[in-house]
Amino acid sequence: MARLEIMPADRAAHDFLALGALVTRLDPGIVPFERADRYDLHVSGGEYNVAANLASCFGRRAAIASAMVDYPIGRRVENAVRAVGVDSYYKRFAHDGVRGPNMATVWSDRGQGVRAPVVFYNRANEAAALLAPGAFDWKEIFARGVRWFHSGGIFAALSPTTPALVIEAMKAAKAAGAVTSFDLNFRAKLWAAAGGEGKAVETLREIVRHVDVLVGNEEDLQKGLGLKGPEVGHKGSKLDPAAFFGMMESVARDFPGVKAVATTLREVHSTNRHSWGAVLWMGGESWTSPTAELDVYDRVGGGDGFAAGLIYGLLSGRAPEEALRLGWAHGALVTTFPGDTSMATLDQVEAFAKGGSARIQR
Repeated sequence: MARLEIMPADRAAHDFLALGALVTRLDPGIVPFERADRYDLHVSGGEYNVAANLASCFGRRAAIASAMVDYPIGRRVENAVRAVGVDSYYKRFAHDGVRGPNMATVWSDRGQGVRAPVVFYNRANEAAALLAPGAFDWKEIFARGVRWFHSGGIFAALSPTTPALVIEAMKAAKAAGAVTSFDLNFRAKLWAAAGGEGKAVETLREIVRHVDVLVGNEEDLQKGLGLKGPEVGHKGSKLDPAAFFGMMESVARDFPGVKAVATTLREVHSTNRHSWGAVLWMGGESWTSPTAELDVYDRVGGGDGFAAGLIYGLLSGRAPEEALRLGWAHGALVTTFPGDTSMATLDQVEAFAKGGSARIQR
């Protein structure tokens, strides 16, 4: 099994480049939408969150390739991307003043206790869905040096053209010597509007043929790639890694180019109480994180936090088990903050990964 070959940092302008949609997430906190009259706005996006985490927490040179609409909401998003230290490559669109194209809005509350979070979308006439092959000059971008390229299933679900753009970028990334990763991030509501589970499996399996590192949970692997595994929602423990390692081996069998597979393990006891673990399969070997009992403030972004910590560890030349623990620790910490991206420091992540506690620091 081939190992990851990561470009030296001194040969690259970017440690990490993500391709995906930028969105605004409107969050009423614990108040149900029909009763809410105030919302926090978080700039987000499954692929972007990883870049933001790598820049803000881990100090990596991260960038995003995305669509940008030249109107006030676009400027709000652009300012947030700049403020967190993420470089940008934008395909720009003009807004017609009435219908768009638009920066998409994701509505997501936090839930509370036995009341689960609720997520729905307004992605009508979304600019990111208009992105297609040829939107970016990948040859010029990758000529600057990119160590790691990343995209995900949320972006791939947006339109018939976005998967082809992901594949175009993956091919250019591999030709330029970048590691490629993909977070399956299966979203049933998005794929229902894009052709259903059958279309999801067809699309995502084609993309994964170009991927070195695959990220996802058990539902992603089953519904996104059509793999057999433990039934989603089964009564057994979702923290048992044995079944998931079996699924990872199935990925490697079906997709021989995949060198590593990582997944989070989450047992949801209530909206605010989760058991949290993670596993990594790489080069025919397997590693399992400890299990943490999380008091969750906002669960959105925990998986992206895991991906960012894992990628940071691998980019930094850490051993696979240490990289896994960094991802596990960072994902756990992300759930303690409002919003979708990290407010953690590297010291906090390192301490938790080594077994730190929540005792007050004086």
